[in-house]
Amino acid sequence: MAELIRVVVADDDALVRTGLSLILGADPGIEVVAEAADGVAAVEAARRHKPDVVLMDIRMPRMDGLAATEALRADGTGPVVVVLTTFNTDEYVLRALRAGAGGFLLKDVPPTEFLRAVRVAASGESMLSPAVTTRLIDHVLRDGGGGGGGSGREQGLGDRDGKQAERARRALRAREALAVLSVREREVALAVGGGRSNAEIGAELFMSVGTVKTYVSRILDKLGCDNRVQVAILVHEADG
Repeated sequence: MAELIRVVVADDDALVRTGLSLILGADPGIEVVAEAADGVAAVEAARRHKPDVVLMDIRMPRMDGLAATEALRADGTGPVVVVLTTFNTDEYVLRALRAGAGGFLLKDVPPTEFLRAVRVAASGESMLSPAVTTRLIDHVLRDGGGGGGGSGREQGLGDRDGKQAERARRALRAREALAVLSVREREVALAVGGGRSNAEIGAELFMSVGTVKTYVSRILDKLGCDNRVQVAILVHEADG
């Protein structure tokens, strides 16, 4: 018999916590081991109960969900955190991922999506669709870059040159990072960069899903990444 997926639900809204706990608890493969009404309590509950997955609201008192996620993922050994929010914005998603979250879910999705999110997160995959992954990558690649002096046309040219120079620097750093991967690991990383799931990567590269998971874990470790989207960003940055 498969082991239960242990979950902590963290949200400052009691109705949301109760609703999520009822939805998850109805699944025989999932056990809600604790609830938390703020970020501090979420961190304490996760450290006490050692769940596989934490469903973490962003806006909570005492400590918000992003800070709590960062605290739990600081050493890379904490539970997988799926961040919950009502705000479908690139900035929230990026902040969550940079804090170490393994996924992102809007609160208004159907109940079955919460169950799928927990299973996907527990399996080691990111709870982000390829479409969202692509949008985030585009957002990151457009963001950043130095500016220039002057005004008018000179300012525009300076900004453009600064951004091009920054993209070139990021591309070089990304290529150097990916150079530590073996040929097979790089193939898997490229597939991750395309937003493919473990099953899709396995079918494409003739591997079992278990083997793909092993490769993804190695890649995350070698690249110092917390999640698959960070790997995808590196892959796309390397292309310049």
